Amino acid sequence: MSYIPNTDADRAKMLAAVGATSVRALFDHLPQEVRDAADFSALPDALDDISLRRQLLELSGKSVTMDSHPCFLGAGIYDHFIPPTVGFVTGRTEFYTAYTPYQPEVSQGVLQSIYEFQSLMCQLTGMDVSNASMYDGATALAEAVIMACDLQKRRKVVLPSSLHPALRQVIETYLDPLGIAITTLDHDPVTGQLPVLSASDAACVVVQSPNFFGVVEDLRAHADAAHSNGALLVASVDPISLGILETPGACGVDILVAEGQALGLYPAFGGPLLGIFCCKKEFIRRIPGRIVGVTKDTDGAKGYVMTLRTREQDIRRDTATSNICTNQALFALAATVYLASFGKTGMIEVAGLCLQKAHYAAEQLASLPGYSLVYSGPFFKEFLIQCPSDPVALNKKLLAAGILGGLPLPGNRMLVCVTEQRTKSEIDQLVECLR
Repeated sequence: MSYIPNTDADRAKMLAAVGATSVRALFDHLPQEVRDAADFSALPDALDDISLRRQLLELSGKSVTMDSHPCFLGAGIYDHFIPPTVGFVTGRTEFYTAYTPYQPEVSQGVLQSIYEFQSLMCQLTGMDVSNASMYDGATALAEAVIMACDLQKRRKVVLPSSLHPALRQVIETYLDPLGIAITTLDHDPVTGQLPVLSASDAACVVVQSPNFFGVVEDLRAHADAAHSNGALLVASVDPISLGILETPGACGVDILVAEGQALGLYPAFGGPLLGIFCCKKEFIRRIPGRIVGVTKDTDGAKGYVMTLRTREQDIRRDTATSNICTNQALFALAATVYLASFGKTGMIEVAGLCLQKAHYAAEQLASLPGYSLVYSGPFFKEFLIQCPSDPVALNKKLLAAGILGGLPLPGNRMLVCVTEQRTKSEIDQLVECLR
């Protein structure tokens, strides 16, 4: 960002207007010890805009980024290609400066974009309804569990041992003050998949697919088992995987959540993120957040409005289902543009590339002496490998070779992620470095 273009004459006029003799005088109201502690004498002289830009470019060249280093790290935040159309649309001022569209008469553009996001989420997931997005996938999952407990009038939930640890921590934080009990369903040590729960008095069973270890679960079998016990199935999925996997809606999932970062958002430093929340139509009045609906105005023209806002600010406190007060409209727009840019065939291609490249990488790594795949179950774009030595030390060697390795886990294991961004030569480079 460029400097604010104020000249010395401009600064002199501003100081005169506030009655100060110098910039330093603006801080005379601070205690002397505070001013003495703020010693700026050691700072170098200010640079002009051209020199500063040159220096920053030089410094940025020393940074380790996913542009300079192929990245094999996933575990919830992923390096996917983002079409330039995403930044072009989300960078328009009418979108990135917009606030919550409480006044529909002046917010039709934002409301329409949210409505289209909801429509695309339903098409992608096969679910009946979608809300206008939530903060992130973790809090969306916690809200889904609470919603299931309220619907089923039960105070117990089943979480899988293969659930992402961060997701579990958020759920535990949400449920602890509510007195909702948590039981754990252990995954198979060979396949990495969950066994079908034969009996339970829980409100819901949570299944993550692909799970934390990258293994794909049989959502249909888990849905049938949950329903036979009077429970709901809450699924957390990778939205990119839905380009080739059967939709959760077709599998009988009751409540579907996802982290939408993969749909057009940069990994950044782990956020901000986008929460996706969908459910069956019969639960629409219990869904947290809000939904944007389409109607007609008094002249018969199409109009968009916010509806079914179940938070305590809009309805009686004792009937509120959630206290979530806003949504991630800008990032929901990014996901909308991402999906519209790729279309149905594009999403199939992206998912297919992730699948093919991940399986190629897994096959090559497993062929190395001392390395092996931990689980035999089907996987999408992530897989867990057993390493012959400490994966933290291996990652340091990979970094020295210009590669960002996978996530180190206990027992000399590494969670490796391969998206459509990775080339065959980059995968081969990873394999040769580990060899």
